[in-house]
Amino acid sequence: MAPDIMPGTTLPDFELPDHTGVMRRLSLLQGHDPMIVTLNRGVYCPKDRQQLLELARFYPQLQVGFAQLVTITTDSLLLSNDLRLGVGAHWTFLHDEKRIVQHRLAIQEYTDPHNNPMIPHTFVLEPGLKIYKIYCGYWYWGRPSLADLHHDLRDITSRQRPDYKIDTPEMRQQWDSGDRHGFFPYGQSWHQVFARMAGAVDQYGRS
Repeated sequence: MAPDIMPGTTLPDFELPDHTGVMRRLSLLQGHDPMIVTLNRGVYCPKDRQQLLELARFYPQLQVGFAQLVTITTDSLLLSNDLRLGVGAHWTFLHDEKRIVQHRLAIQEYTDPHNNPMIPHTFVLEPGLKIYKIYCGYWYWGRPSLADLHHDLRDITSRQRPDYKIDTPEMRQQWDSGDRHGFFPYGQSWHQVFARMAGAVDQYGRS
Protein backbone atom coordinates (compact mmCIF):
# COMPACT_ATOMS: atom_id res chain seq x y z
CA MET A 1 0.00 0.00 0.00
CA ALA A 2 1.26 3.49 -0.79
CA PRO A 3 2.71 5.10 2.37
CA ASP A 4 0.26 8.03 2.27
CA ILE A 5 -2.77 5.72 2.34
CA MET A 6 -3.62 4.82 5.94
CA PRO A 7 -6.40 5.38 8.48
CA GLY A 8 -6.87 9.08 9.06
CA THR A 9 -5.79 10.14 5.56
CA THR A 10 -8.03 10.79 2.57
CA LEU A 11 -8.59 8.26 -0.21
CA PRO A 12 -7.96 9.83 -3.64
CA ASP A 13 -11.17 10.95 -5.32
CA PHE A 14 -10.91 8.49 -8.21
CA GLU A 15 -13.06 9.10 -11.28
CA LEU A 16 -13.83 5.91 -13.20
CA PRO A 17 -16.53 4.56 -15.54
CA ASP A 18 -19.41 2.79 -13.85
CA HIS A 19 -21.27 -0.33 -14.98
CA THR A 20 -23.17 1.78 -17.54
CA GLY A 21 -20.01 3.42 -18.90
CA VAL A 22 -20.62 6.82 -17.26
CA MET A 23 -17.73 8.47 -15.42
CA ARG A 24 -18.31 8.73 -11.67
CA ARG A 25 -16.31 10.31 -8.85
CA LEU A 26 -16.11 8.59 -5.50
CA SER A 27 -17.00 11.85 -3.73
CA LEU A 28 -20.25 12.11 -5.71
CA LEU A 29 -21.14 8.52 -4.87
CA GLN A 30 -20.38 9.06 -1.19
CA GLY A 31 -22.21 12.34 -0.61
CA HIS A 32 -22.23 13.02 3.16
CA ASP A 33 -22.55 9.37 4.18
CA PRO A 34 -20.14 6.72 5.42
CA MET A 35 -19.03 4.52 2.54
CA ILE A 36 -17.54 1.07 1.96
CA VAL A 37 -15.29 0.68 -1.08
CA THR A 38 -14.23 -2.80 -2.15
CA LEU A 39 -11.28 -3.20 -4.51
CA ASN A 40 -11.65 -6.59 -6.16
CA ARG A 41 -9.79 -8.79 -8.61
CA GLY A 42 -12.84 -9.32 -10.80
CA VAL A 43 -15.21 -11.82 -12.28
CA TYR A 44 -12.77 -14.78 -12.23
CA CYS A 45 -12.08 -14.68 -8.47
CA PRO A 46 -14.24 -16.95 -6.25
CA LYS A 47 -13.16 -15.02 -3.13
CA ASP A 48 -14.48 -11.80 -4.64
CA ARG A 49 -17.73 -13.47 -5.60
CA GLN A 50 -18.25 -14.80 -2.07
CA GLN A 51 -17.52 -11.41 -0.52
CA LEU A 52 -19.91 -9.68 -2.92
CA LEU A 53 -22.64 -12.24 -2.27
CA GLU A 54 -22.35 -11.43 1.44
CA LEU A 55 -22.47 -7.71 0.69
CA ALA A 56 -25.57 -8.21 -1.47
CA ARG A 57 -27.24 -9.70 1.60
CA PHE A 58 -26.00 -6.75 3.70
CA TYR A 59 -26.91 -4.03 1.21
CA PRO A 60 -30.52 -3.47 2.41
CA GLN A 61 -29.09 -2.65 5.85
CA LEU A 62 -26.73 -0.11 4.27
CA GLN A 63 -29.69 1.54 2.56
CA VAL A 64 -31.76 1.99 5.70
CA GLY A 65 -28.61 2.93 7.63
CA PHE A 66 -27.75 5.64 5.07
CA ALA A 67 -24.33 4.27 4.12
CA GLN A 68 -22.95 3.87 0.61
CA LEU A 69 -21.20 0.98 -1.13
CA VAL A 70 -18.99 0.99 -4.23
CA THR A 71 -17.04 -1.84 -5.87
CA ILE A 72 -14.03 -1.29 -8.14
CA THR A 73 -12.51 -4.02 -10.31
CA THR A 74 -10.00 -4.16 -13.16
CA ASP A 75 -12.62 -5.88 -15.34
CA SER A 76 -13.94 -4.59 -18.64
CA LEU A 77 -17.42 -3.07 -18.91
CA LEU A 78 -18.80 -6.46 -20.00
CA LEU A 79 -17.13 -8.47 -17.25
CA SER A 80 -17.96 -5.87 -14.62
CA ASN A 81 -21.63 -6.28 -15.48
CA ASP A 82 -21.30 -10.06 -15.55
CA LEU A 83 -20.00 -9.95 -11.99
CA ARG A 84 -22.53 -7.39 -10.78
CA LEU A 85 -25.49 -9.26 -12.20
CA GLY A 86 -24.09 -12.64 -11.16
CA VAL A 87 -24.03 -11.72 -7.46
CA GLY A 88 -27.27 -9.73 -7.49
CA ALA A 89 -25.59 -6.44 -6.63
CA HIS A 90 -27.65 -3.26 -6.76
CA TRP A 91 -24.90 -0.78 -6.01
CA THR A 92 -22.43 1.02 -8.27
CA PHE A 93 -19.58 -0.95 -9.84
CA LEU A 94 -16.65 0.98 -11.29
CA HIS A 95 -14.18 -0.63 -13.67
CA ASP A 96 -10.54 0.32 -13.99
CA GLU A 97 -8.97 -1.43 -16.97
CA LYS A 98 -6.12 1.12 -16.97
CA ARG A 99 -5.14 0.10 -13.42
CA ILE A 100 -5.26 3.71 -12.18
CA VAL A 101 -6.22 2.66 -8.67
CA GLN A 102 -3.72 -0.20 -8.66
CA HIS A 103 -0.86 2.14 -9.55
CA ARG A 104 -1.84 5.04 -7.30
CA LEU A 105 -2.32 2.85 -4.23
CA ALA A 106 0.66 0.56 -5.07
CA ILE A 107 -1.44 -2.60 -4.73
CA GLN A 108 -0.46 -4.59 -7.82
CA GLU A 109 -0.90 -8.29 -7.13
CA TYR A 110 2.56 -9.18 -8.43
CA THR A 111 1.98 -12.89 -7.76
CA ASP A 112 -0.55 -12.97 -10.63
CA PRO A 113 1.14 -11.51 -13.75
CA HIS A 114 -1.45 -13.20 -15.99
CA ASN A 115 -4.44 -11.18 -14.75
CA ASN A 116 -2.49 -8.26 -13.22
CA PRO A 117 -5.23 -7.46 -10.69
CA MET A 118 -5.25 -5.28 -7.61
CA ILE A 119 -4.57 -6.90 -4.26
CA PRO A 120 -8.13 -6.96 -2.90
CA HIS A 121 -8.81 -4.39 -0.20
CA THR A 122 -11.88 -3.08 1.57
CA PHE A 123 -11.92 0.54 2.71
CA VAL A 124 -14.38 1.88 5.27
CA LEU A 125 -14.63 5.63 4.82
CA GLU A 126 -15.95 8.46 6.93
CA PRO A 127 -17.55 11.40 5.07
CA GLY A 128 -15.07 13.30 2.93
CA LEU A 129 -13.38 10.04 1.82
CA LYS A 130 -11.53 9.96 5.14
CA ILE A 131 -10.12 6.47 5.70
CA TYR A 132 -11.45 4.89 8.88
CA LYS A 133 -10.18 1.34 8.34
CA ILE A 134 -8.42 -0.73 5.65
CA TYR A 135 -8.81 -4.49 5.30
CA CYS A 136 -6.36 -6.43 3.09
CA GLY A 137 -8.18 -9.31 1.42
CA TYR A 138 -5.42 -11.19 -0.38
CA TRP A 139 -6.48 -14.06 1.86
CA TYR A 140 -10.24 -14.34 2.24
CA TRP A 141 -10.11 -14.13 6.04
CA GLY A 142 -8.48 -10.74 5.77
CA ARG A 143 -11.72 -9.35 4.37
CA PRO A 144 -14.21 -7.84 6.80
CA SER A 145 -17.16 -9.88 7.94
CA LEU A 146 -20.59 -8.28 7.95
CA ALA A 147 -20.22 -8.01 11.72
CA ASP A 148 -16.94 -6.09 11.27
CA LEU A 149 -18.63 -3.66 8.88
CA HIS A 150 -21.60 -3.26 11.20
CA HIS A 151 -19.28 -2.31 14.08
CA ASP A 152 -17.27 0.08 11.88
CA LEU A 153 -20.38 1.84 10.57
CA ARG A 154 -21.87 2.05 14.07
CA ASP A 155 -18.76 3.83 15.33
CA ILE A 156 -18.60 6.22 12.37
CA THR A 157 -22.30 6.99 12.54
CA SER A 158 -22.25 7.58 16.30
CA ARG A 159 -19.56 10.23 15.81
CA GLN A 160 -20.79 11.75 12.55
CA ARG A 161 -24.55 12.03 13.13
CA PRO A 162 -25.36 14.79 15.66
CA ASP A 163 -28.74 13.18 16.38
CA TYR A 164 -27.32 9.69 17.01
CA LYS A 165 -28.22 10.07 20.70
CA ILE A 166 -31.55 11.71 20.09
CA ASP A 167 -32.76 11.03 23.65
CA THR A 168 -30.60 13.67 25.32
CA PRO A 169 -32.22 16.76 26.89
CA GLU A 170 -30.11 18.96 24.62
CA MET A 171 -31.42 17.35 21.45
CA ARG A 172 -35.01 17.53 22.69
CA GLN A 173 -34.56 21.21 23.55
CA GLN A 174 -33.11 21.89 20.11
CA TRP A 175 -36.05 20.17 18.43
CA ASP A 176 -38.63 21.97 20.57
CA SER A 177 -36.99 25.29 19.70
CA GLY A 178 -37.60 24.62 16.01
CA ASP A 179 -33.89 24.24 15.20
CA ARG A 180 -33.60 21.29 12.80
CA HIS A 181 -29.94 21.83 11.94
CA GLY A 182 -28.73 18.79 13.87
CA PHE A 183 -31.47 16.43 12.73
CA PHE A 184 -31.53 14.14 9.73
CA PRO A 185 -31.68 14.86 6.78
CA TYR A 186 -29.51 17.86 7.79
CA GLY A 187 -30.87 20.31 5.25
CA GLN A 188 -31.13 17.87 2.37
CA SER A 189 -34.44 17.39 0.63
CA TRP A 190 -36.18 14.04 1.01
CA HIS A 191 -35.92 13.75 -2.77
CA GLN A 192 -32.13 13.72 -2.40
CA VAL A 193 -32.25 11.23 0.46
CA PHE A 194 -34.48 8.76 -1.37
CA ALA A 195 -32.49 9.10 -4.60
CA ARG A 196 -29.36 8.00 -2.74
CA MET A 197 -31.17 5.16 -1.04
CA ALA A 198 -32.36 3.98 -4.46
CA GLY A 199 -28.92 4.32 -6.05
CA ALA A 200 -30.32 6.83 -8.57
CA VAL A 201 -26.90 8.37 -9.20
CA ASP A 202 -27.99 10.79 -11.91
CA GLN A 203 -30.43 12.43 -9.49
CA TYR A 204 -27.93 12.98 -6.67
CA GLY A 205 -27.40 16.63 -7.46
CA ARG A 206 -31.07 17.54 -7.77
CA SER A 207 -33.07 19.24 -5.06
